[in-house]
Amino acid sequence: MAKETGRKLIAQNKKARHDYLILDTYECGLVLTGTEVKSLRQGRASLVDGFAQIDGGEAWLHNVHIPEYAQGTWTNHSARRKRKLLMHRAEIDKLIGKLQQTGLTLVPLQLYFKEGRAKVEIALARGKKEYDKRQALRAKQDRREAERAMSAARRRQRA
Repeated sequence: MAKETGRKLIAQNKKARHDYLILDTYECGLVLTGTEVKSLRQGRASLVDGFAQIDGGEAWLHNVHIPEYAQGTWTNHSARRKRKLLMHRAEIDKLIGKLQQTGLTLVPLQLYFKEGRAKVEIALARGKKEYDKRQALRAKQDRREAERAMSAARRRQRA
């Protein structure tokens, strides 16, 4: 069997980038059971309500939904169990210091396979206020309209 190379995206939390201001990102390994890996290989997972937490010097991923494996038996996993994140001690210590600031949280952004191993990208984030979200949407729309206008002008020049 050939070794997997590259990166295969399983799940993405697009709402996190809308609801939070991303300050820093970390790539972490996951401690999974066999049926969880098989379910992920089928491309089934949801990061929507997920969050990460440092507890007892270890990083844990909560509320990430990995559905039960269809062909699993009594060894099947529970869909929303907490899963241990694999991080370096220095990264965990740095996060502990940063998380003591008010308003900061750890949210999962992506779940993917890299070189055949399940990884999760978590972000140190601060929640956006409602007016920040509106401002970000307005800036995105303005940028899109400017790009449309420039491409239309280029088309007119060519014609």
